[in-house]
Amino acid sequence: MEVEAEELVALEKETAHAMALNNSSFFQRVYSDDFTGTAPTGEFQNRNTLVAYIQNSNIKYSSFIASDIKVRVYGPTAVVTCTWSTRGVQNGHDFARQYRVIHVYLNNEVSGWKVVASQQTMLPS
Repeated sequence: MEVEAEELVALEKETAHAMALNNSSFFQRVYSDDFTGTAPTGEFQNRNTLVAYIQNSNIKYSSFIASDIKVRVYGPTAVVTCTWSTRGVQNGHDFARQYRVIHVYLNNEVSGWKVVASQQTMLPS
């Protein structure tokens, strides 16, 4: 189980790196076809809407860090929580934001760990 936890911590860090680079292909690969999520705005997301958001994003991140990563593995399912700390520029304005994040993963022998559900909550400034 320790190896699985290490894999999932690495995936969370890769997710933060992919967000920082607006790398939509990462999300097509790591998020399941039937992914469902809730954005910090409360809006529903599926994989297609998430990928489109990333591809069309006007956010330029200078920093995107996943920290305080906690992993719980239940057989082929895992729940991962973390904090995202972000800095960057959006619409010409600097920002610094933090989010609490939960990702639910499912492990499949063929495709490995995939994110099947998520929720991000923006923390007060």
